[in-house]
Amino acid sequence: MVVGTGLIDLRIPESGSLKEKRGVLSRIIRRTRNKFNVSIAEVGDNDDWRRARIGFSVVGNDKPYINAKMDHILNFIDQLFLANVVRSRIEIVSFSDLVDGGDIEEGKYE
Repeated sequence: MVVGTGLIDLRIPESGSLKEKRGVLSRIIRRTRNKFNVSIAEVGDNDDWRRARIGFSVVGNDKPYINAKMDHILNFIDQLFLANVVRSRIEIVSFSDLVDGGDIEEGKYE
């Protein structure tokens, strides 16, 4: 299993209130979720109406596929032109030892 996580710091220059910020973030999150079927949410800068931090996560079984999908998500959000991407960070972790069933106690969750 391969898990990719990403953080994106955004600047929303046209936002004049938290309500306007929520509207912009709602569009970004909804469009990204619908296009890529990923988990995505606002995870920081909640009280600053000109800045936002969103996090997203992708799970799969192929590291190059996850990496490419995460790059597509970052480019998609940038190309929406709803907010300026200030900084982004992705991390990809492989849990290959769990696939072998090494730490799972058989019958425990059945």
